[in-house]
Amino acid sequence: MFRLLPAWKGRHFPTPLQLFGSRYLLYSTSAICVQIPINDIDSEKKEIDFELLFRSCTKIPVVKQLHALLIVSGRVQSIFNATKLVNLYAHLGNVSLSCSTFNQIKRKDTYTWNSMLSSYVRNGHFSEAVSCVYRMLSTSDVQPDFYTFPPVLKACGRLIDGMRLHCWVFKLGFEWDIFVASSLVHMYCRFGQLIVANRIFNDMPFRDMGCWNSIISGFCQNGSAVPALVILDQMRLEGKKMDSVTVSSILPACAQMGDSSRGMLIHLYVIKHGLEFDVYVSNALINMYAKFGELGNAQNVFDQMVTRDLVSWNSIIAAYEQNDLPHHAINYFHEMQLNHVQPDLLTLVSIASSNAQTRDFVSGKSIHGYILRRCWISEDVLLGNAVVDMYAKLGIMNSARMVFNEISVKDLVSWNTIITGYAQNGLANEAIEVYRTMACKNITPDEGTWVGVLPAYAHLGALREGTKAHGQVLKRGLHLDIFVGTCLVDLYGKCGRLDQALLLFYEVPRSSSIPWNAILSCHGIHGCGVTSLQLFRDMLDDGVEPDHVTFLSLLVACSHSGLVGQGKLYFHLMQQEYGIKPSMKHYGCMVDLFGRAGQLEIAYNFIKCMPVCPDASVWGALLSACRIHGNVELGKVASGNLFEVDSYNVGYYVLLSNIYANVGRWEGVDVVRSWVRDKGMKKTPGWSSIELNNTIEVFYTGNQSHPQSEEIYKELAILNAKAKSLGYTPDYSFVLQDVEDDEKENILTSHNERLAIAYGILNSPPKSPIRVFKNLRVCGDCHNMTKFISKITEREIIVRDSNRFHHFKDGFCSCGDYW
Repeated sequence: MFRLLPAWKGRHFPTPLQLFGSRYLLYSTSAICVQIPINDIDSEKKEIDFELLFRSCTKIPVVKQLHALLIVSGRVQSIFNATKLVNLYAHLGNVSLSCSTFNQIKRKDTYTWNSMLSSYVRNGHFSEAVSCVYRMLSTSDVQPDFYTFPPVLKACGRLIDGMRLHCWVFKLGFEWDIFVASSLVHMYCRFGQLIVANRIFNDMPFRDMGCWNSIISGFCQNGSAVPALVILDQMRLEGKKMDSVTVSSILPACAQMGDSSRGMLIHLYVIKHGLEFDVYVSNALINMYAKFGELGNAQNVFDQMVTRDLVSWNSIIAAYEQNDLPHHAINYFHEMQLNHVQPDLLTLVSIASSNAQTRDFVSGKSIHGYILRRCWISEDVLLGNAVVDMYAKLGIMNSARMVFNEISVKDLVSWNTIITGYAQNGLANEAIEVYRTMACKNITPDEGTWVGVLPAYAHLGALREGTKAHGQVLKRGLHLDIFVGTCLVDLYGKCGRLDQALLLFYEVPRSSSIPWNAILSCHGIHGCGVTSLQLFRDMLDDGVEPDHVTFLSLLVACSHSGLVGQGKLYFHLMQQEYGIKPSMKHYGCMVDLFGRAGQLEIAYNFIKCMPVCPDASVWGALLSACRIHGNVELGKVASGNLFEVDSYNVGYYVLLSNIYANVGRWEGVDVVRSWVRDKGMKKTPGWSSIELNNTIEVFYTGNQSHPQSEEIYKELAILNAKAKSLGYTPDYSFVLQDVEDDEKENILTSHNERLAIAYGILNSPPKSPIRVFKNLRVCGDCHNMTKFISKITEREIIVRDSNRFHHFKDGFCSCGDYW
């Protein structure tokens, strides 16, 4: 017979199979096939220490052996032992065996039911837990106690279930129990029912720290920072001290309110009361300081942590990523791996965003590969959205679309991310196509959707579709949202409806620079530079602080209106008065400002004096100015530098070719064109579009495939003859082919903007406005001819080219021939 020896105390206890040898063949929980002499069991069962056996079970197979031993020994009939088995299976994560054991217990008491409920909740089977408690309440003669409700209230996935359980709590008289009441508070907070939660909390006769923490964290998690801080003050007035849970809950509220002073005072409290080494408190402090942009303080907290968990690493990585320091975030990611801490989904979301900020395509592909090997994209929509956003910001929309298609269950953010990605990469048609697909799936758009799709309509000049979208925005009451409202301002401004844009501007909140930047930009591209400057003064009078985008819009407005002196003034004001360091776009605007005004040498000297190395946009602005003013030599200098930094942008080769063509240097044209052929590049074809009768017609230069092509060319011939009688003379310098003069005139007549204007004249009521959108800069001869057409037809003709708007009326253009 086996005896328990005192010398075994404190050591790892053998499994039941090891204890009783192979003659007890323990196969399964049914244990019917166990072969054991009954007399031996009767003599031994008094000697077996089952309590010690329960403590020794750390794996499911071992628990099964113990279960079998309890069955053959008859001990499983004890409700105490059976319930311990239920708990043991649950503790090891096998809910199925826990439930099976529970169902075999004939006479269950309250403790047994509570154990099964806890088993479900502990393993995340929340709906089963709710069903189990309903079964207990409706079919059992066992009364629940105050241990029954806290776990199952946590499991409620629907408010109605929580309210039903609340009724049972009230009926059974447990509403004053501190643990039950605290669980009710937590449950109602989860569903955003803060008034009910607060009423229960106020009615509690006694509150411990768990109660205070429940109500404070509930308010914080629902974005109600002010009431949370009021309750915190009330708690401290009652003599309760904050613990680590309180601090971890309230610090996000300080960040939400932007109250850095209170946040730092709480940090002092943490140090004073020795909470600074609590990992949860430290993580909360890192996140708070990150929200305030106080990365030095966040770094100090992280450095002083004795123990760091995965959340700590995620917090410091996200802190640098969210504050536009992606290289620091990536360095901490590598350090995290060196410390053998495995990244999770949130880590990779931050790293994907960091790779997008650094424009590191190779690292981005590497992260994507890491995620693919773990099949995380199909499992977690948040991570899938982050990878789509990363590829979109890297400009690799094919990869972004591929990942988008791989997301098995797409949420609204998934659709918004791909729509915005297409729109921001200039693929407006694709953005609108995805939006239409989303609408067909009956997914309701939100603010993020409109912020993505409205710029796409603006880019295409699709005013009719844009006004439809405006109607939906109004229907859903989103027009007063600052971002949606600003996009509407931008839409109407870029579709030539500057008056409508201004009306919408005065309807949106104007406490930030965002709507001001949009209306400044709209007036700038319409050539209303003086109005832009007046709006800027109004902005300052309203107490709105300008940012780098504000000054970018001002410089563009000055450039398009020839306001060189004012542009120089604001460029210096930006740095000296507001401490804004110029970006490459600001430098490019200054070069464009000087270049358009014909001050090419000043523009070139400005580039040479730049404190940073000029990029393609800066040299491109100079080359474009050389094209306007026919400066071949400086154009060669600009193009030489330009091709060093961006040798595969065909537009720059076209500019240089046009410079040679304008002065008749056809050998130079041939050389440039041979460079383009050798590199395998193709010139972007020019096109113009016009929207009439609910359809958009697109015309290419020399297009003769349109059904009304014959009528269009006849109309152009009539207009050409009338214009000549008024003094129009074709400017052949804008013909980029070496052909005879009569052929040059035919080429000019077939330019795409003229075809679109003639189509508009033929298909719209007399004297009604015509709106044309062009993807390239308007031709100088077409610009001159359109002035004559506006006078002949008594129409306003609005042309938006790649740079700006031209409003032709009564033989004049709003740009004053300065573009």
